[in-house]
Amino acid sequence: MANLFLGLGSNLGDKRKNITSATMIIASLLGDVRLLSSFYETEPWGFVSDNRFVNAVIMVETSIEPQKCLEMVKAIEREMGRSYKQKEGYEDRIIDIDILLYDDCVLSTPNLTIPHPLIPQRDFVLLPMAEIAPHLIHPTEKCSFQELLNRWKASSISGD
Repeated sequence: MANLFLGLGSNLGDKRKNITSATMIIASLLGDVRLLSSFYETEPWGFVSDNRFVNAVIMVETSIEPQKCLEMVKAIEREMGRSYKQKEGYEDRIIDIDILLYDDCVLSTPNLTIPHPLIPQRDFVLLPMAEIAPHLIHPTEKCSFQELLNRWKASSISGD
């Protein structure tokens, strides 16, 4: 069994309900949800929107391989009503599910990179990861999620 960490976000509709619904579907299809962070309200990242996000991170104990997990989370997004963008960049979404980590796997394929390459830049991932797995070591950064969060805070204060 592998520990799969997923980032969940929503900025349309009943955001908390969307994340809760996605978590229940994930539990029914991918495996047992062992950890669930608090919900964090955040500003949109990478695009401008009047809609704030609600984000969370879950850890799922799964026997499903990473590529199949990706296919399944994309299917869950579609089932929940996510429409995929017609243009470049980010946009509002009812649900977004990102594969963050899969044990200590390091993987790079045309459609899946593990660990998620933007983790160190995203407070909406670092805050919930530091909450539920502060001492977990990031497989390529080689430091804990608490350390990554501390680095992010220091860089955001200094303006880097």
